Amino acid sequence: MPNSQTYTEIFNKFKESINDGTFAKLTLAKTIGNTLLMNIYVRTIIEDGKLLLCLKFKFQQEEIIENHSIDEAIFILTPYINNPFLSVLLFTTEADVTMKLNKKRVATITEKAPTFKNADPTLLEFIAQSK
Repeated sequence: MPNSQTYTEIFNKFKESINDGTFAKLTLAKTIGNTLLMNIYVRTIIEDGKLLLCLKFKFQQEEIIENHSIDEAIFILTPYINNPFLSVLLFTTEADVTMKLNKKRVATITEKAPTFKNADPTLLEFIAQSK
């Protein structure tokens, strides 16, 4: 997989944003053609005192929600990159980090000013409880 280093980079930034409390949300978007699966949205949840990720699979007719650990979620999300999604959007309070695949399926990462001023409220609650 020629893009594995770029995938690792975006998911490392994702993990860092969770660890430092700047994570707002993560979205897999921009599908190839007309697909049943339109987006995957990722947010944090607290379950039994543990921080988990809530993966919302948005289909044309329904939504499926799954809760996973951070590493499990990354393992589940990775195969959806390039099939069917061409972009991963990581929103943090420090920057919006976008990984895009071009027509030749080469991944690049860009950063721009943050869209969100506040981190995911559930993440902030978990960090406050952990102290």
